[in-house]
Amino acid sequence: MAMKVICDQAALADALNTVGSVVASRTPSPVLTCVKLTAADGRLRLAATDGETSLVLDLDRVEVENAGEVLVPGDKLTQIIRECADPTIALEADGHALHIRGDDARFKVFGFDPKEAPPEATFDDTNVDCTIDSGILASAVARSLFAAASEHTRYAINGVLYHREGKRLRMVATDGRRLAMAIADCDGADGEVSCIIPAKALGLLRRMTKDPDASVRITVGESRIAFHVDSATAPATLVSSLVEGRFPPFEDVIPKDQDKKLVCNRELLRSAIRRASLLTTEESRSVRMHFESDKLTLSSHAPEMGESEVIIEVKGYEGDAMEIGFNPAYIADALKVVDEDDVTFELKASNKPGLIRVGRDFTYVLMPVTV
Repeated sequence: MAMKVICDQAALADALNTVGSVVASRTPSPVLTCVKLTAADGRLRLAATDGETSLVLDLDRVEVENAGEVLVPGDKLTQIIRECADPTIALEADGHALHIRGDDARFKVFGFDPKEAPPEATFDDTNVDCTIDSGILASAVARSLFAAASEHTRYAINGVLYHREGKRLRMVATDGRRLAMAIADCDGADGEVSCIIPAKALGLLRRMTKDPDASVRITVGESRIAFHVDSATAPATLVSSLVEGRFPPFEDVIPKDQDKKLVCNRELLRSAIRRASLLTTEESRSVRMHFESDKLTLSSHAPEMGESEVIIEVKGYEGDAMEIGFNPAYIADALKVVDEDDVTFELKASNKPGLIRVGRDFTYVLMPVTV
């Protein structure tokens, strides 16, 4: 009997946005551009893979009239469901094709034999490395992933380091000009585990960890890592190949002897950085930051364009006055991923790396630029 399912449109669209982002955009294998739908036991399972990363997500906001499965191109299916304005959508398989019906629209999407689909992602819960709250993991990923390199020749820094020691998880990323480290508490096994996770997999994991009440179990193998999100409404499993290579010795990069310190309101600094960078160009992508006892002055200068100056109050500055230049986009990136009211700058000299800290959970090393 052919598959037939009635789905909540919003829930299905959200699930397809996540699962559909796994599929390969360019591949000689058409099935790697597809999403496999399997209806059974009152749930609709969505599965996709690009050969390196695999994701399975179960959706329970459905009514399964007939169990079954179908394999159809992910991009077209996602576009159709997203554009349907009806609260519920009917999905019905007809051979290798999928009929999609709303109140005022009908679609038929041609697919492939579901038996041609690659194996689905599975989670081995007999070898769990650690368990962590979904919200805590999502924050750690957000506070590290943004600093990862993109298509760098040193392939190892195109991913994020996962380093767990006991009940402490560190996630570290760098692109050679900055380094971000997030620390999170977890329920981890004894010992130490270290691996490098591809940026694409962590981008998917962020989409999967929207439920703050869920927990995430993680297993780490020799060449793969797996995450299982225990969500009440949409449990999901993500399996990814690991990045080969050795991550740089990041602890050596974090300055230990900073003798100048400043505490600043995050939103105040974010606004000042944004305004001071208005008169910068790609050729002069830098903002001067002049630190002194009761204020921080940010300024920029671009030939044939003009100059800017923004002054903000600070919560005490320890150390001698000094001036240093940074890429404003790099500071803005860090301020986007922290929620706390205040951030701390730690400095040594105008030609030495600067440090931004937020509590004990976030450390950001930033190389200066010439101004």
